[in-house]
Amino acid sequence: MSRTGSGPRNAVALLLVLGAVAYSAWLGEAFLGTGLSPVSSYVSELAALDQPYGTLFRTTDLTAGLLVLAGAAGALRWLPRRRGTVLGWAGIALYGAATVIDSRLPMSCAPTADAVCEASERAGLLPLAHAAHVVSSSVAVTGALAGMVALTLAARRYGALPSLVSPLGLLLVLLELAATVWTLAAIAAFDAGYGTWALGAGQRLQVLLIAAWLGLLARAVVRRG
Repeated sequence: MSRTGSGPRNAVALLLVLGAVAYSAWLGEAFLGTGLSPVSSYVSELAALDQPYGTLFRTTDLTAGLLVLAGAAGALRWLPRRRGTVLGWAGIALYGAATVIDSRLPMSCAPTADAVCEASERAGLLPLAHAAHVVSSSVAVTGALAGMVALTLAARRYGALPSLVSPLGLLLVLLELAATVWTLAAIAAFDAGYGTWALGAGQRLQVLLIAAWLGLLARAVVRRG
């Protein structure tokens, strides 16, 4: 059993929960009237520089990244460390850091909703930050996936964070992998000029599952003691 006191564990869990809530701020699009289709648009387009609520969504992304990064750093500092858990928490930290960078490198416009933006993107005429956003977003998702898988495997191997190997925990990981495949396929189709393939729905499911899993991880951290 962990010797870590309840205070540090509760702090890590709280940071993760608050990060998950901030990362889910895009759900507010249902009430804000953004003009973007939740079925076909990138989630990141909500935070584009030319969007009416861009500042709001860039701020919530920044907040989410900082909270998750702090939670992962706290876990690496205070919670029991094994090779698998260190790799897992490092992946979550990478996800948090990349999300922070993501919020500072917003898209310039919304290519799925604006033909001029799409044409400019294909021609390479948009600012470097627009293209760099794709890289930081990819790193964020890669970090989240790596963390989810590594911590789940560590939970099974070491008996730590048992909630992660519950049916719900395993289901969230499998669904996240499926949503990622869907999103990547839809992005490839859009880049090739074959439409969006419900890109927005796939990506929204992807980020929603990450947030849900962070909530489960917070619960596992608290229950570990």
